[in-house]
Amino acid sequence: MKCGILFSGGKDSVFATYLAKKYENEITCLITIISENPDSYMFHTPSILKVKKQAEVMNIPLLIQKTKGEKEEELKDLELAIQKAKKEFNIEAIVTGSVESAYQASRVQKICDKLELDCFNPLWQKDQFELLYDLIENKFKIIITGVFAYPLNETLLSREINDKFINDIKTLFEKYKINPAGEGGEFESFVLNCPMFSKELKIKDSEISGKKNSWRMELEVI
Repeated sequence: MKCGILFSGGKDSVFATYLAKKYENEITCLITIISENPDSYMFHTPSILKVKKQAEVMNIPLLIQKTKGEKEEELKDLELAIQKAKKEFNIEAIVTGSVESAYQASRVQKICDKLELDCFNPLWQKDQFELLYDLIENKFKIIITGVFAYPLNETLLSREINDKFINDIKTLFEKYKINPAGEGGEFESFVLNCPMFSKELKIKDSEISGKKNSWRMELEVI
């Protein structure tokens, strides 16, 4: 089946891409929404423009749609992007990296129903610790690019998701109920390498901004 991926460059959307391809679907395009609102309800924002580099090393066409990021209104821009993908790349299905967000999943499903497209969520309801271990097992190199909840702070930025990270997040989960895979919006990530990449992306530079328990890191990758 010809699939378009809702693609943020974070661990979930990249892993969903990997699984869709593993299940012998044809990945015809990546669809990325660039939001002007850093606190978008729907879309990942830290280092979002660097999806262009990821698309290059995967050799998959990238379709970018801008949005002001206003709640609910941004869904119109998402629908427009999916319409473009259907017309330009003849997609038959949309693939998302949704794990637990009913808010996101239900809205994407509604758009797909309207446009007569299938909707696949290969990570849906997957145990979050199992998801993190699967990423490591499948040789995904992922770093944290944003934190947005107490008690997280800037010290988590640029950390790689590995066994030590999982052990640390287990402690936070037990004490503060932090979602292990960041499904409550606690943190965002960026994939530097995975089996679909022709080469590993390297961090050339980074810029950190934020305060208290809300921090983000903008990357320059090569």
